[in-house]
Amino acid sequence: MLEQGQIQIHTENIFPIIKKAVYSGHEVFLRELVSNAADAINKRRMASMAGDCSEGPDGLIKLTISREKKAITFSDNGIGMTADEVKRYINQVAFSSAEDFLEKYKQEQDAIIGHFGLGFYSSFMVAREVELVTKSARPDSQAVRWTCDGSPSFTLSEAERSEPGTDVILHLLEDELEYLEPARLRTLIQQYCDFMPVAVELEGESINKQKAPWRQSPRELNDEDYIDLYRYLYPFQGDPLLWVHLNTDYPYSLQGILYFPKISGRADWEKGEIKLYCNQVFVSDSIKEIVPRYLLPLRGVIDSPDIPLNVSRSALQTDRRVRSIGNFVAKKIADRLKALMKDDPSRYAQAWDSLAPFIKIGAMEDEKFAEQVESIVIFGTSRHQNPEVSDTVMQSESGRELTTLEAYCSRQKEGMESKRILYCGDEIAQSAALNLWTEQGAEVLYADSIIDSQFIPWLEARHQELKFQRVDSELDDSLRDESKELADQDGETQSESLRALMKEALSNDKVTIQVQGLRGGLDAPAALILLPEQMRRLNDIGALMDQRLPGLPEHHVLVVNRNHPLVKGLQNLEAGAVLTSSTAESPSKVLARDLATYLYDMAKLSVGGLDPQDLHGLQRRSTKLLAALMERGG
Repeated sequence: MLEQGQIQIHTENIFPIIKKAVYSGHEVFLRELVSNAADAINKRRMASMAGDCSEGPDGLIKLTISREKKAITFSDNGIGMTADEVKRYINQVAFSSAEDFLEKYKQEQDAIIGHFGLGFYSSFMVAREVELVTKSARPDSQAVRWTCDGSPSFTLSEAERSEPGTDVILHLLEDELEYLEPARLRTLIQQYCDFMPVAVELEGESINKQKAPWRQSPRELNDEDYIDLYRYLYPFQGDPLLWVHLNTDYPYSLQGILYFPKISGRADWEKGEIKLYCNQVFVSDSIKEIVPRYLLPLRGVIDSPDIPLNVSRSALQTDRRVRSIGNFVAKKIADRLKALMKDDPSRYAQAWDSLAPFIKIGAMEDEKFAEQVESIVIFGTSRHQNPEVSDTVMQSESGRELTTLEAYCSRQKEGMESKRILYCGDEIAQSAALNLWTEQGAEVLYADSIIDSQFIPWLEARHQELKFQRVDSELDDSLRDESKELADQDGETQSESLRALMKEALSNDKVTIQVQGLRGGLDAPAALILLPEQMRRLNDIGALMDQRLPGLPEHHVLVVNRNHPLVKGLQNLEAGAVLTSSTAESPSKVLARDLATYLYDMAKLSVGGLDPQDLHGLQRRSTKLLAALMERGG
C-alpha cells in the first residue's frame, strides 16, 4: 500500500509559519510529543480495560538520538493508530487545529498562555521532515508509515512494527541540532515532564521522577515530603514557612501544593513563582491571570486540566471558571492561615513577618479575602506579655510581642478613648515620642512596614469607630506637666519668653512652636517634632505619587520641653543677656539663639529631617557652639 495525498489546509506551507510564529522557544516541541505519547499510553490502558485491545506492558516513552541521521525518535507503547486514524487525526485534526491556532495567534501577538495542546504539528518547529511509524493495539492491525516535510503533501504506506505503539522520528533542521545533545534533552525532560506518571527514558536511563506529590492525599505525606518537594522545585531558597494542599474535583479539577516562603524583599508581585501544570506536565511559571495578584509570590504547583491554555491572556483574565479557581485558591489560603492562628499561634507569630504582606495586600484588594483574614491581622506591641493573661500572641521571629486589634482595644484603660489606637511607624525616628507614651504606661502598636502606610487608612475606612494616631502626631494630657508658671513683672511667663526666643531664632513661619512641660524627667526629650496625623498622611500620599521618600513636611510642630535641664539653661542664658552697646548684641543673646537653633536641629535629626547639606551645617554650628560654651566656661 502506498498512498500520496494533500492535507486539506488553506496555508500553502504551514511549516515556516509554525517555526516563526508559534513559539519564541522551540524547545516545547518535546513537551508536546511526550505528552501525546503519555496520552496514547493512557488510552491503551482504558481501551484494554474495556476489552477493545491488548493490555500491553507498563507504559514507557523512549527517546533515541541518531547523530548520523541527525534525528530524534520518540517511541511509546501506547494505543497506536490505524491508517484511517492517521488520516483522521494527523491530516485533518492536527493541521486544521494548527491553522485555527495560527490565526488566533496572529491576532494576539505572543499572548497565548502555555501554548499547550498544539501536539503533533509542533514537530515542524525543529524538523525538516517528520516520520510517523505506528501500529494500533486493536487486533489484526497493520503498521503504517506517514511522512511529511511540512508542506501539504504527505505519503502513507505500510510499515514494519512488531508491537503496538508509535514512533515519531524528527529529522532536524541544521539550526536545531542542539537537540541531539543528551544533556539538552535531559534538562528539557526534567523541566517539562519530571512529574509525568509515565517513565521517560533517554539512553536507557529513566529521567523523570514520575510521582507528583500534589496528586497524593495529604494523609499519605508527612512534613518532610512537602519540604523535599519545595527544596527540589526551589533549590537554595531555604525551607518554606508553611504550605497548603489543594484538591478539588468539582466544579473543576484542581490539585496543587502552595508554599509560603520567607519574604526577603525580593518577592515578585507581578509575575509570580507558582508553577502551572496540566495533568502533571509543566506549562508555565507565569500565572498572574489565574491566582489573585496578592498571592503571586507564593511558590509551589497548581495542576488543573480545566484551565484553558490556548487562549489569549486577556481572555483568560475574564474567564468565569478561571476566576472561580482564583477564588478557590484564595479561600484555601485564608482557611489555612486562620487554622494556624487558632491551633498554633506561636508558629503563626514566628511566621508573621513573611505572612503579613500577603494578608494585608490581599485584604485591601479582595473583599472576600478581607472578611476571612481580618481577625488574624496582628501588630507588634510595646506591651510585654503577662504569662498569667493570654491576651497577646506569642513572640515574632524578631522577639517582638504581637497582638490583635481586638485584644489591644480590650486593654485600654478606663477614661481613655477606647477606640484610639496609638501606633509607631518607625521605632528609631519616632523614638522620642514613643518613649514619652510608653513611660506613662500607654500601649503602642508597631506599624512599621511599607504596606502599613496604606493598610492603616484602609482599616479606618472599614471601621469608622477606629482612630489610628501615630505617637508623634499629638500629645495628650497624660504626657504633660500641667503645673502653673509664674509670670514676671511684665506679665510674661518663661514659656512665652522661650517661645519668642525660638521663633526669633528659627525665623520660619511654617514651624509652629509650642512650649510645654513634659513628664518623664531627664528621659523626656528637650524638643521633639510633631506631625499632625492628617497633614502627615497627605504628605505621605504626595510622596508616594511622586515616587519619593516622604521626608519631613514643611509645616510641622516643634514642642520644646520647658522641664528639660538644657531648656532651663537656655532660659537662664536668655534672662541674663545684657546689651554691651546700642548696636551689638549680648554674647549671651547670641549663644541663646544658637542653642535654640541647635535644639531644633537635633529634633529634626531624630526624625530624619536633615538632608546632607543640613547635616553639614549642623556639624559646623555644633563645633562653633561647643567652642563658645567652652570659652564661656573657661
